[in-house]
Amino acid sequence: MCMGGNEKTVKMGGAVSAGEDNDELIDNLKQAQYIRSDLVEQAFRAIDRADYYLEEFRDSAYKDLAWRHGNIHLSAPCIYSEVMEALDLQPGLSFLNLGSGTGYLSTMVGLILGPFGVNHGVELHQDVIEYAYQKLEFFIKTSDSFDRFEFCEPCFVIGNCLEIAPESGQYDRVYCGAGVQREQEDYMKNLLKVGGILVLPLEEKLTKITRTGYNSWETKKIIAVSFAPLVLPKHRDNSKSKAVPLPTMFEVRTLQDLARISIRLTLKKTVAGPGPLPRRLAHSRERFRRRRAQHRGSTLLSNRYVFMSRLIPGPMDNNNNRSGTDTEEEQEDEEVEEGNCRVLGDPEEEEEERREGGALLHEAPVNLLRERILGLPLPEPLKMYLLHYREK
Repeated sequence: MCMGGNEKTVKMGGAVSAGEDNDELIDNLKQAQYIRSDLVEQAFRAIDRADYYLEEFRDSAYKDLAWRHGNIHLSAPCIYSEVMEALDLQPGLSFLNLGSGTGYLSTMVGLILGPFGVNHGVELHQDVIEYAYQKLEFFIKTSDSFDRFEFCEPCFVIGNCLEIAPESGQYDRVYCGAGVQREQEDYMKNLLKVGGILVLPLEEKLTKITRTGYNSWETKKIIAVSFAPLVLPKHRDNSKSKAVPLPTMFEVRTLQDLARISIRLTLKKTVAGPGPLPRRLAHSRERFRRRRAQHRGSTLLSNRYVFMSRLIPGPMDNNNNRSGTDTEEEQEDEEVEEGNCRVLGDPEEEEEERREGGALLHEAPVNLLRERILGLPLPEPLKMYLLHYREK
């Protein structure tokens, strides 16, 4: 990235609790009001934060903490949440990530921008760019979330983000992941189109700057932070700095590529449940955890219940709490859930279920888009093209 060190956050309303898995971390961020919009929630749930950690550090992935190993760095989840909310992302926009790092943020942004957006990143370290492309390939090849969205694939270039070529185009959205000093503010603003949004840590405050006109701006302080400063360019004796060329802003898409996008969008409309986020599943998972905790507090260990079938979704109020009186739908859910439980008396089985974070409680979801494409009367090479040559 364009910086070193970690950042500290002054969290409004208290610290965010660690989660057992990615979904629980997102639940906690929502409860603390760091995640406030559906689009941001969908993007966070679609990408497992632990996939961007080195294997030996995955146990720390769901804590609300920054992580660094060598040049590899991830900001705290609450920081990424505030950044994603402040960017106000929409499909088709152009995005520039200064200090793109592991590509975690750029990949989440790409899920919202869609196939006709622009998603660029500038990164100082070659080894981090290689790491980011490895993680991007893993996401595209293996994640079912890739088929729930139309993705704007990020493109990363190496260089110092303070040396971007002057002829480079301007962007709708820009984020800088390193501390910016007041004298660097105008440089950052010039990367932005009129109507665009710049989010950056400016003098110890995560700041949102909106370009309202050619020479007019609106500035909003979001949260107190402490980022390491931008790395200044290194110039040898009287040598000119090497400008960083950004990728082409808009490339002409091939007819073949456009046809694939259109076919996939059409197929998504014909299958049930291809939406980006099964929100009700997430809510029912949270409700199940609450009930299990309550049940464990009031019964003996030998009488604990766990679900052995799909979780049944139910209505929730705005605060993700159950209302004082159950609705008919909730009561029916409870009856079905109770009918799909069994008593476990083996402590080892319960311990295994706890370690797996509930992974044994429901069946693996079916990728309906993939199944529909594989069922088409088409040659195998064309099917694989429509699937982006993804592994199952």
